[in-house]
Amino acid sequence: MDLTPPDATAAAVAAGPAAGGGAVARLAPGPDGLDRDTRCDLRRREKEIARQFHSSSWAYGVFAVCGFAVWLSFFPLAIAGLLNLPLAFVAATALIIAVYLAGHEAMHGNIGRRGEKLYWLNELAGFVSTIPIALSFGAARITHLEHHRHCNDPLKDPDFSDQAPGPLAAWYKTWYNRQPGVDGSVHHYKRVLKNLGTPEATRALYGTLVLQIVFLATLFTMAWTGHAIAAALIWWLPRHLALSWIRFYFSWAPHHPRQGRSGRYDNSRIFRSRLGRVLTFETETHLVHHLYPNIPNHRTRAAYFALKPILAARGVDVSPL
Repeated sequence: MDLTPPDATAAAVAAGPAAGGGAVARLAPGPDGLDRDTRCDLRRREKEIARQFHSSSWAYGVFAVCGFAVWLSFFPLAIAGLLNLPLAFVAATALIIAVYLAGHEAMHGNIGRRGEKLYWLNELAGFVSTIPIALSFGAARITHLEHHRHCNDPLKDPDFSDQAPGPLAAWYKTWYNRQPGVDGSVHHYKRVLKNLGTPEATRALYGTLVLQIVFLATLFTMAWTGHAIAAALIWWLPRHLALSWIRFYFSWAPHHPRQGRSGRYDNSRIFRSRLGRVLTFETETHLVHHLYPNIPNHRTRAAYFALKPILAARGVDVSPL
């Protein structure tokens, strides 16, 4: 990623008339090569543009609840012998990933905030969205918000353990970090929650423990009653594949390389995936999410193209898209 400071002319063009009617901006010492007035004007225009992409995200809540209900229905259908297990395996994996994405909106309160009419839907969507990955919503929300506060900090970012030198190593790391005894993502999450020491963090830890017990008890019970294959193809394997997909595309891909990149405009990158925007769930433009978490996921791409000239002026490598 090229982080060479933009020249003054590019900054003036992006800033528009407010920066002096297209005149060359004054350079001042600083990592971005822009003077204070230019930076302030760029930020003002950036906020004005971003505000246009804020919108209601209630549909994410409905999708999370319905998607979870469909996934849950696979268990009785499989036990009754009414389910095509190979197809259910594919559907379960896709549903777990998609439902998590909807729950991600709930982590930021984008479905409904406390005191608003749809707050109950926000919390319900969040609660069900992380059950398939055996992680409490409280733990997912707290650690994700800590990721936003301390993005790419080796000690404080719960997702820093996903760092890897390249894509193949990153895919391997998504699996390796979940192995017993490895100081990976699970241990980082627990450490962050324990270090916070708040009642909410403590409840999140216990909530995760309960979910993991339910997860293991379900697998054991189904195996004991002769439904081990169904348990593996509906929950165990889809969970692992979904977690790898989530950790690769939501964590590694948009933040690589992590070292030394904790600034507002360089803690995430713009990239182009061979799988395209749909299968990567718009994480190609994940930087917009870090800049404005309240822009719904499906609008980040449009917001990126609207913000592109300003981001370029701030030193963001916009060449991939």
